[in-house]
Amino acid sequence: MKNSENCGSINYIMNMKEISKKLKKKAIDEGFSIAGIANIPGSSRINLRTKALDRWLENNFHSEMKWMEAEKRKNINLLLDDAKSVLAVGYNYLSEKNIKVNNFKIAKFSQGEDYHKLINKKLKNIGKWINSELPECKWKICVDSSPLLEKAWAEESGLGWIGKNSNLINKEYGSWISLGFMIFNTKFEADNPAKPQCGQCEKCIDKCPTKAITEPFVINSQLCIAYHTIENRDLNLPSNIANNLNGWIAGCDICQDICPWNKSTPTNKTIEANPKQWMQELNLDALTWKDHEWSEKLKGTTLKRIKPWMWRRNIRASIHNK
Repeated sequence: MKNSENCGSINYIMNMKEISKKLKKKAIDEGFSIAGIANIPGSSRINLRTKALDRWLENNFHSEMKWMEAEKRKNINLLLDDAKSVLAVGYNYLSEKNIKVNNFKIAKFSQGEDYHKLINKKLKNIGKWINSELPECKWKICVDSSPLLEKAWAEESGLGWIGKNSNLINKEYGSWISLGFMIFNTKFEADNPAKPQCGQCEKCIDKCPTKAITEPFVINSQLCIAYHTIENRDLNLPSNIANNLNGWIAGCDICQDICPWNKSTPTNKTIEANPKQWMQELNLDALTWKDHEWSEKLKGTTLKRIKPWMWRRNIRASIHNK
């Protein structure tokens, strides 16, 4: 009886090992560049990252992003009952056609199709597949807007390490990746957590014109160009931001562009990653666009969060402070 139980356990372990490999392969087949698995509750590093989040919130470095305070972000079990594993995936958004020279600069992550929809669709396909293998497996998709400690779980899954600019960095794809996650009530075989590779490099800290990276791994949103151009709802940008825009009107890539890990990274050749035509041609005429024209242009992008009046505010600030 005991031998039979042991054989059953061994067969189960071998089967889950095989399914775990297939799960990651399915993610790659769906168009993700990288995929990894972590088990819950994870290593001690998850606890350290959670404490770091608490300190960040206590310092009010999240500014008006109150959704960052959600308790679920600190406890993955609140997102899915009996959560046992996390699949983390990375979508390479770097396109060969990313706008390199323009009067106005838009962060690369937002130049193509809305990554929320792209990633969500691909993860749903993975969910259907896993249920064909394990019908009883329950899962939940988390893409950006879900209250998950995303970069910490991506690091735990082996996708990459959290850099000093607070972005997740992968050895092959740098930080030009959008993240997606699936939480399962099934325990899959976990990958090894990624190890930090930044060493003594602090180029991102030195390059930030507003000194938003107050210390390694810590971003003060109140000093961040990306935060103010996307999230700030005030009629005017703070002078220290407006004076340092240097053309940035939607997000900011300064701390990523300078990163050595981003110098020779593969590009995404699919049409979904290509920048919208209007972004490539953006000029002062945008100040005359009506709200409905902006709404039409912003369809299918991640930039709907920036309201038409905010686009005009950002453009004017960029012009006046050149």
